[in-house]
Amino acid sequence: MPNETNYIWMDGKLVEEAQATVPFLSTALHYGLGVFEGIRCYAAEGGPAIFRLKAHMERLVNSAKILGFRSLPYSAEEMGQACKDVVKANGLASCYIRPLIYHYSAMKSMNIDAGEARVGIAAWEWGNYLGDEALEKGARMHVSSYTRHHPNVMMTKAKVTGNYSNSSLAKTESVRLGFDEAVMLDPQGYVAECTGENLFIVRGGVVYTPGTATVLEGITREAVMAIAADLGLRVEEALISRDQLYIADECFVCGTAAEVVPVTEIDFRTVGCGKMGEVTRAIQKDFHALVRGRHPRSALWLDYV
Repeated sequence: MPNETNYIWMDGKLVEEAQATVPFLSTALHYGLGVFEGIRCYAAEGGPAIFRLKAHMERLVNSAKILGFRSLPYSAEEMGQACKDVVKANGLASCYIRPLIYHYSAMKSMNIDAGEARVGIAAWEWGNYLGDEALEKGARMHVSSYTRHHPNVMMTKAKVTGNYSNSSLAKTESVRLGFDEAVMLDPQGYVAECTGENLFIVRGGVVYTPGTATVLEGITREAVMAIAADLGLRVEEALISRDQLYIADECFVCGTAAEVVPVTEIDFRTVGCGKMGEVTRAIQKDFHALVRGRHPRSALWLDYV
């Protein structure tokens, strides 16, 4: 479980966790009108360093634009600095950072224009989302009975809080059935993503991942694709059917919270040899080196606190 945080940044001020509250009648709470980011700060060789802070802040602003906010009280740069301030204030070296832009309307209206954007940012110590053991042994997954959002029903390129009811339904079903995570199909029946991660398979030495039409354009996903290319691997975006998961040589998922985790079983079928494959291991190794300041890309993608 995540550890409690001491200080949270709320609309320009650092306040104690107990004072970081929102009104019960907040439209963000009642209608899911908010956007957020998940960001990690790592204990790198040069000190605490936030992974791809600029890209995360740009996506946060883009998410707010997609949801319909006409203006924001803070720029991407100001919110990025606030992320650093939260990490410092809580004395954290390695942590998870959660910025949230939420809607508040005195009229209690679902109309975005009837309210305003407010911002909060928290940080806390948090291990791997799928469990530290999964980093080596892999995760067990199943194909969810819940479908990933249609791109014209919910905006799939934005991390909208309301979108995650879909993920929560799938995740809860998965855990109750005894699995670690769920694979979600898109409205056409092809593989989309997991409840909080992007998905990759390896077949014949080629790395495949679903295109971005119905999935979140993951920042870690993009980094993994770059790492794979650096390793000389061919990476292709392609339609992936459910049965192609079963006969993949390897499968792995990635995301801010999960990092890079092998998948060793899907729907009670062993994936590949049932353990982390060579391609997944190489990508995972380089990713861990990158976020700890020991990779050629570290200087580009780490923002030291």
